Amino acid sequence: MAVSAKRRIWGWFFFDWASQPYNTLLLTFIFAPYMAELLGSGTAAQAVWGYGIGLTGFVVALLAPLLGAIADRAGGRMGFLWVFSAFYVLGAWGLWYAIPGEVNLLLIMLSFGVGLAAMEFATIFTNAMLPGLGSRAEIGRISGSGWAFGYLGGLLALILMLALLAENGETGRTMIGIAPLFGLDPALREGTRAVGPLTAIWYALFMVPFFCWVREPPVPGAVPVAQAAREALPRLRQSLAALPARRSLSAYLLSSMFYRDALNGMYMFGGIYAAGVLGWTVTDVGKFGLLAVLTGALFAWIGGRADARFGPRPVIAVNVIVLAAVAVAVIFISRGAVFGMAVAPGSALPDIAFYAMGALIGAAGGALQSASRNMLVRQADPARMTETFGLYALAGKATSFIAPLSIGAVTQLTGSQQAGISPLIVLFLLGLVLLSWVEPDPEEAPA
Repeated sequence: MAVSAKRRIWGWFFFDWASQPYNTLLLTFIFAPYMAELLGSGTAAQAVWGYGIGLTGFVVALLAPLLGAIADRAGGRMGFLWVFSAFYVLGAWGLWYAIPGEVNLLLIMLSFGVGLAAMEFATIFTNAMLPGLGSRAEIGRISGSGWAFGYLGGLLALILMLALLAENGETGRTMIGIAPLFGLDPALREGTRAVGPLTAIWYALFMVPFFCWVREPPVPGAVPVAQAAREALPRLRQSLAALPARRSLSAYLLSSMFYRDALNGMYMFGGIYAAGVLGWTVTDVGKFGLLAVLTGALFAWIGGRADARFGPRPVIAVNVIVLAAVAVAVIFISRGAVFGMAVAPGSALPDIAFYAMGALIGAAGGALQSASRNMLVRQADPARMTETFGLYALAGKATSFIAPLSIGAVTQLTGSQQAGISPLIVLFLLGLVLLSWVEPDPEEAPA
């Protein structure tokens, strides 16, 4: 492989490294449980979080396929990535204003939604670059390595956050027992709130290799963006009309729609669930996150190798089964009992059991997501790769409201965070059943 090709691959890896902290720090392990503390109720936080993320997913679902169609017709993705990167940074930075006692919930959820949507859109465009990075036999390994590299970036950012900035709400000290750096005030939770600016700065810094090293080849027949925008809706209608004839692609979009929604539900609510059910602090959830991200990096890399050897479908199936089992197990972990066995007050067994579940979620989630994007590449028309990843985002977001809104609704109706997790089990099983109709190398996929 030529040096320039290696550099291009490494530049592509850096998007995962740069963007992963939005998932690791904000969506799961630091900001989500901090919101639970601010709102004073695990149930209330879980409901608000569900509604906010569900609405963001709806916006992404509407716009992703159209933006993909525009990019394919205009023959470029970089301009879009610059715009989404700006919104990512602005949205993440806005979370600094989640001040205890005077939080503007509308502003905070709007900032979070803008940053999250920008991250989702940027991911569509970078994923669509995957088939140009190597041969058909290589891209499974490349995808796994990129996902693992991204997890390592999230892990490093989480370590820095826990060790140097995020303070315990009671002690005012970080995980290593020091006051937050830079004179940040623990009483105002400035160390924890700094997670927003840190995520923004991290992204801006580590996207530099991406923009310097990744180049797109000229696309024959490309048209100006304005013309591409006018033609996007007819092109999209044409693609949607052709879906029934492409059985494997249709089945895969439906399958991934359900299992990715369930996985995202686990990521979104893991921290809030642990804070509400087990009484964990932000620091406790952060330690849980370290373990989950570490296993995620390792098994994304292993999964990439398994993908290269066995193909993406068995990798996806095994990990969906593991995640469904974890969803069942989590329901039976509480401060008073573990898997039906009562535990003494103050026992560490519930914490140990939940740490084990976190390790499994990280491991299965990393391998699953890496194999999933490779599976889509195998289903897609190369001339409409970005549009197809837009449809993939639509499939993931068209029902993305189901997991968060159903968790929010069931939690609110039952008053139980444990009962609120149960919809995830059904979603994983639906995805597994539909996967049986998916062919790793479908005959109807264009050469």
